[in-house]
Amino acid sequence: MNIEFDSYKQKLNEVKPTLDGLADSLNLEGLKNELERLQAMQEAPGFWDNPEKSQQIVVKAKITESKIEKYKQMVSSWDDLMTICEMAAEEDDDSMLPELQEGFQKLSEDMERCRLETLLTGTYDANNAMVSFQAGAGGTEAQDWCQMLYRMYTRWAEAHGYTYKIMDYQEGDEAGLKSADILIEGENAYGFLKGENGVHRLVRVSPFDANARRQTSFAAIEVIPDIQDDSNDVEIKAEDYEMQVFRSSGAGGQHINKTSSAVRLIHKATGIVVACQTERSQFQNKENCLRMLRSKLVEIKEREHLDKISDIKGVQKKIEWGSQIRNYVFMPYTLVKDTRTGCETSNVNAVMDGALDPFINAYLTCAATGTWVTK
Repeated sequence: MNIEFDSYKQKLNEVKPTLDGLADSLNLEGLKNELERLQAMQEAPGFWDNPEKSQQIVVKAKITESKIEKYKQMVSSWDDLMTICEMAAEEDDDSMLPELQEGFQKLSEDMERCRLETLLTGTYDANNAMVSFQAGAGGTEAQDWCQMLYRMYTRWAEAHGYTYKIMDYQEGDEAGLKSADILIEGENAYGFLKGENGVHRLVRVSPFDANARRQTSFAAIEVIPDIQDDSNDVEIKAEDYEMQVFRSSGAGGQHINKTSSAVRLIHKATGIVVACQTERSQFQNKENCLRMLRSKLVEIKEREHLDKISDIKGVQKKIEWGSQIRNYVFMPYTLVKDTRTGCETSNVNAVMDGALDPFINAYLTCAATGTWVTK
């Protein structure tokens, strides 16, 4: 029995340097100073004179405090687990082993999550994420695949405590989904999902083929950060875009609002098109469109290292074989493999249920170390 507890004591001693190192990676002292500064601002006279700016400060303070508390909880967990090891050894009591096993597993997961968060150093990594789904060529088969991906990402979001809001939803002609836009809200949503941007390839026996032939389908995922309205990065004037108002098309179901309040904006300089049809008012749909357009323009500007928005050319990538970032094979074997990181699993059903963390973790690690798989 003591061998088990001695083993966990050794494991705890082995992870202690990593736990201590996370304090430096998080810049824990800097976070504490930042929290004090934000709290002082909240206590200053006239703080609520500008409610919008004040709310942003309140949110930032909560996020900063949460980071500090998460680290404190990990340190406290380490201390508690070490105490369990020592008490169990002294009292020769193996009843504490399940608690120790469960506690060490959670501590390991929390430390890995914290390590990944330290890799999120991009300008917009902490932001919400706007995720767009677009079916490739292939009709119903591709549209069904697009809806499967939609389900996969919304499942992932729910499992991680994020909320999502449907901005636009265009159902397929017979089944599936032509395109959709959703806003995933929560800290670091963009940072974790940014590596999912690209073409996703499916290989399976088509349920829509009477001859049960194997089919290859493609769908594109676009992930961009949600840029706040007060951003100084880009100004969109009314003359910069064409606005179209239309009635929501397709069956829609619970996803869309069936009135003539749907809005489509076409950015004249780049040809970028955004649409929203889920809100009840035309004004709200237009605001959501401007929010999406602003985010798309800023993301492209940052990614292409452009000096100004007018330099964006608006080139559209093709959704086809050879451009995919990940392959999902259902038949003749089961395998999901990322072409950039080499991360793979045969549990394709778990992945389709939202188990994307291994792929997200591998992408962030490769991005931080530059160790990509050579195609």
